[in-house]
Amino acid sequence: MRKSLRAAAIVAACAIAGGALYGTGVATAGQSTANSTHEPYNIGLLVKDIDTYYGATLDSNGVYQASKDSQYAKDLSRLESDAERYIDRAAHKAKHRGEKPAVVFDIDDTLLLSLDYEKKTNYTYNSASWAAYVAQADRPAVFGTPELVAYAKSKGVEVFYNSGLKESQRGSAVANLKKVGADINLDADHMFLKDAANPPAYLSACATAAAWNCTTVQYKSGTRAHIESLGYDIVANFGDQYSDLDGGYADKTFKVPNPTYYVS
Repeated sequence: MRKSLRAAAIVAACAIAGGALYGTGVATAGQSTANSTHEPYNIGLLVKDIDTYYGATLDSNGVYQASKDSQYAKDLSRLESDAERYIDRAAHKAKHRGEKPAVVFDIDDTLLLSLDYEKKTNYTYNSASWAAYVAQADRPAVFGTPELVAYAKSKGVEVFYNSGLKESQRGSAVANLKKVGADINLDADHMFLKDAANPPAYLSACATAAAWNCTTVQYKSGTRAHIESLGYDIVANFGDQYSDLDGGYADKTFKVPNPTYYVS
């Protein structure tokens, strides 16, 4: 379930201040939401902190963009440098062992930035407005991530996508990823989206055509398990939510910064 800034993003304020939430490591570190008897962080101040973190500004087309000089960009740069070094080592080891290495990327706010949507909706999610926004297929890239996709491919690592977008949004997702330069393995065998009407057999424990009951962790980890069942070793899993990363079936996880919403 996606939760708005008001419902669940107070945790992110601490992350912005400390920086420890962003980077690599154990996904469960940020899985819980704030629960305090003290007065919560003020929403108005939190929004200002988020704007500062992204360096959020309106461009000439009236679209909110993140600044390449922002702390957000710097955090991404460090993460991507670490990821490239790791992928290089993992690919070398896999080739030596005769294995098939793979990487898995979430899409929303891992590869495609939705800051403009969050700002213009005042950080309040609505399924209809979100669907319309995705359909525009015009989101900018999360800094450096299309290059990271290309880097993995250049090292002989198979690229997969594991997204919470709906199957009906596949065309928009593909068009948007192509637009930002992440034009690698965008076919149905490599891009996994939620198909509630016809869920795959490997999710049968929580999803049928009659009812989709999978949590984000069940859906994402179940999909990774399926990828590994095809003979791949997922050496790295990238996501902006801890629910993108929990559940195993990846040798290492990389948490992409996102203080604007929380998906349980």
